[in-house]
Amino acid sequence: QVRLVESGGGLVQAGDSLRLSCAASGRTFDAYAMGWFRQAPGKEREFVATRWRSGDVVYADSVKGRFTISRDSAKNMVYLQMNSLKPEDTAVYYCAMRDYYIGSSSARDYPYWGQGTQVTVSS
Repeated sequence: QVRLVESGGGLVQAGDSLRLSCAASGRTFDAYAMGWFRQAPGKEREFVATRWRSGDVVYADSVKGRFTISRDSAKNMVYLQMNSLKPEDTAVYYCAMRDYYIGSSSARDYPYWGQGTQVTVSS
């Protein structure tokens, strides 16, 4: 059974940095693409970043140059380093895993999800 657990969220000021972590268990971690999504109040869940099994990464335009997705295979961890945070980055952030080695920006392509971690950026 796949289990994803996010951590690292919190309340920060604009311009600060945070690193989100996602601990994965229940399957061979390296074989599948991982993604980060976020959902702000009253809005749909939106794509943030994805990392393919190959190491290729794709970012949403809104976070490109500020956020970095990475993976530590030895620890079965995926990270989202968030720099230069803005108030519009405020959301619940979710880690997700695909059943495929190529990443996707569509939430419907990810069958496994964590419970989410809240990130709040004050101005």
